Amino acid sequence: MISFSVALIALLVGYLIYGKLVERAFGIDPEQRTPAYAKTDGVDYIPMSRWRVFLIQFLNIAGTGPIFGAIMGIQFGPAAYLWIVLGCIFIGAFHDYMSGMISLRKDGLSLPEVLGDELGTGVRYLMRLLSIVLLVLVGTVFVVTPADLLAQMMSDVNIHLSSFNFQLSMGNSMLWFFIILIYYALATMLPISTLIGRLYPVFGVSLLVMALLACYGIFTLDGTIPELTDGLASHHPKGLPVFPMLCITIACGAVSGFHGTQSPIMSRCLRNERDGRIVFYGAMITEGIVALIWAAAAIKFAGSYEHLAELGTPAVVVHMVCNTWFGRVGALLAVLGVVAAPITSGDTAFRSARLIIADMLHLSQRSFSKRFLIAIPMFLIAIGLYFIDFNILWRYFAWTNQTLACATLWAVTIWMLRRGKQYWMGLLPALFMTVVCTSYILTAPEGFRLPWGISLGVGFGVMAVAAVAFARYVSRVKVKSEK
Repeated sequence: MISFSVALIALLVGYLIYGKLVERAFGIDPEQRTPAYAKTDGVDYIPMSRWRVFLIQFLNIAGTGPIFGAIMGIQFGPAAYLWIVLGCIFIGAFHDYMSGMISLRKDGLSLPEVLGDELGTGVRYLMRLLSIVLLVLVGTVFVVTPADLLAQMMSDVNIHLSSFNFQLSMGNSMLWFFIILIYYALATMLPISTLIGRLYPVFGVSLLVMALLACYGIFTLDGTIPELTDGLASHHPKGLPVFPMLCITIACGAVSGFHGTQSPIMSRCLRNERDGRIVFYGAMITEGIVALIWAAAAIKFAGSYEHLAELGTPAVVVHMVCNTWFGRVGALLAVLGVVAAPITSGDTAFRSARLIIADMLHLSQRSFSKRFLIAIPMFLIAIGLYFIDFNILWRYFAWTNQTLACATLWAVTIWMLRRGKQYWMGLLPALFMTVVCTSYILTAPEGFRLPWGISLGVGFGVMAVAAVAFARYVSRVKVKSEK
């Protein structure tokens, strides 16, 4: 319990101290007009209150990520606490804040365009393709998952229309797939204040309440949780090494490239640059707290690493924890956690894809017809993907997600270097994530399956090459003013 408590406090202190240092390094200008006012269009550029934007950003980046990832990650042992705290404060929250604020300074520009400005035209084209593919894939998977869960929950419900001699089974996954997809289409094309701006704060508060109840259970119910004094060796049932596997398994609770695609959505709604630390850095720290709570709650509920692995999928674990610890209230929150949360990640994934395509094609989004022109092909693709087995493709998503985060960190580092800012704050995380992403794909079961030692050696070798190349680049850079 001591390690968990210290980790919880460390995240809060990290926001207060390091978050302020990051904000100072960026150099906010409270007097500068934000894109929400400069480019107001009533669709994507809409000024919103600080806390409404915070809750939307939190739910955008959270979904089930900090819950499911943490439950899988704690199987590695107490090292999960360390990764969540250090990764969140020094990498993830920095990544989210800088990507959001740089986007804001670039009039709400989407992530591939930001990366292209700093890393070159080739990277711009690659990131456009990669981001759109990933976002449509994420959106589609986050239709399938809740649709299957809702079908299971409603398997005994049938609607009879005797006048038309018609019976509809609510346990049909495809029915729920199309219901959710229709909601996605509306959330993607309607002004952000219409659905997302109204529903997200409610679901965001629900997700926080769910985490607080789980935290209450950690401190009050019987059982024990691992301590850092137990050591950092891997406890994973399959014997997977802590590094780099843990850094890929727990993404949304520590650092996630997906967040970089979401932050520009909210950069178009900030009323003042002062709000950036709460909205971007603060939302990531909050997500880290949620991940920390669920990591501890899962292992305390299970009682052992072996039993946790035997309980089933993370969704099953969440359902069991909520029902056992909190009864009917817990059951309702479990539904929000495993159904509503993925839906709220899926709709913003499609919305972000629309914005990326619009920026790429320089299409104004004031007209509904232009939003429709971009969005409908994405949903037709999603319908086609529904019939494909995602099991293999999804294994690569976590790695691709972190690779996108790595690219973003390098872009942020170069952006800071060119403007005479403290670029080491981005350089160290970028180098670290370079090792993580390289060594993971080389040693992972779904990767090249090379021996761990060789993979790690290659990872550090790639990092060294990147460090030397960056050092040479530093000597040639001319600092320019940034406004």
